[in-house]
Amino acid sequence: MQLTMIGTGYVGLVSGVCFSDFGHDVTCVDKLSEKIAALHKGEVPIYEPGLEDMMAKNVANGRLQFTLDLNDAVGSADAVFIAVGTPTRRGDGHADLTYVYDAAREIARALKDYTVIVTKSTVPVGTNREVERVIRAENPDADFDVCSNPEFLREGAAIEDFMRPDRVVVGLESEQAKDVMAKIYRPLALREAPIVYTDLESAEMIKYAANAFLATKITFINEIANLCEKVGADIQSVAKGMGMDNRIGGKFLHAGPGYGGSCFPKDTKALARIGQEHASPIKIIETVITINDERKRQMIDKIMHLCGDKMKGKKIAILGVTFKPNTDDMRDSPSLTIVPALVGAGADVYVVDPQGRKEGEEMLPTVTWIEDPYVAATNADAIVVLTEWNEFRALDLKRIADEMKTPKMADLRNIYDPREAKEAGLDYVSIGR
Repeated sequence: MQLTMIGTGYVGLVSGVCFSDFGHDVTCVDKLSEKIAALHKGEVPIYEPGLEDMMAKNVANGRLQFTLDLNDAVGSADAVFIAVGTPTRRGDGHADLTYVYDAAREIARALKDYTVIVTKSTVPVGTNREVERVIRAENPDADFDVCSNPEFLREGAAIEDFMRPDRVVVGLESEQAKDVMAKIYRPLALREAPIVYTDLESAEMIKYAANAFLATKITFINEIANLCEKVGADIQSVAKGMGMDNRIGGKFLHAGPGYGGSCFPKDTKALARIGQEHASPIKIIETVITINDERKRQMIDKIMHLCGDKMKGKKIAILGVTFKPNTDDMRDSPSLTIVPALVGAGADVYVVDPQGRKEGEEMLPTVTWIEDPYVAATNADAIVVLTEWNEFRALDLKRIADEMKTPKMADLRNIYDPREAKEAGLDYVSIGR
């Protein structure tokens, strides 16, 4: 199949590379000349394990190319995927669909033969029908169908998620479009991956409902962790006992400083807004959003309390600032609330993160970046674990404590055993334990 991917951000690039690895001929299109130039050199603009090697292999095999020329790429395609950003719109919390509709208009002008237009961006219910209307208005004679094909990629495990998905969701209305989508996803069908064919509105809703549910699960366990601290229970034992129930499952039951990233914050806000607009408010999600915002402030209080509520002039070492490990993504990371608050209280903050510096230098301009956690801990008044990178899971806690001015640790990801931390000489606090 001849496929065109509009947008080379996280979703577009990962999807394009993986489709080419299926054996399809994929052209990725972007407006930014510097991004396309970098891709031509084999440079990947995001950090995702395994992506650079897979991209290089498929470029070398002639199945993957990058271009600024949308017209030529669309005109020769069997299917065109829209994978542009849908950031939260200022003022009302809704998804900003400007880039989606701009892409639809450009695609419309370039269409030649029958083409399936596939929306991979996360979009509110009704967007795909509006995409169809926009294309019809721009090119009344165009022969096309619109499909909704939301992505379910976890940053840090995106290739595995694409190649071995829990399910593929495809919203469509015609048998011709279904035939095209079936051919595109045939490699997964051969592996017996579930492919859910449904209508446009249901496909759009599945994406939002799934992300909102996972955000709710994270928020729920964080609330339970707060209660565990009050009553003397251990949140890890509680989560383990809960997760053994197959109806609940153990994933996303890890207490921490709140969710962040490119999806959960914006998708929960968008879903809440959709509910309000249709006079069917989703009060659970509205509450989840509020609690998650409060969660970050609770973590600030925990750190400051550990330091005697006096931060002025104190050196604080932060381990991890990306919203999760195995990514360089800083979007809505808890660190973007917690670290500036510590700096604002007068602390000198030193940050260690294997991949966060590229984006973090601009987002956290008042911190000092260090490569080695032991160097960051030297003469520190406290050390804070914010992201559970593997590099931080097996530190020599005795050495950390010896390097510090005052051996205090706030482990906001519960990666260490409290007894071992205390035996190493650390004044140690964690979440829900």
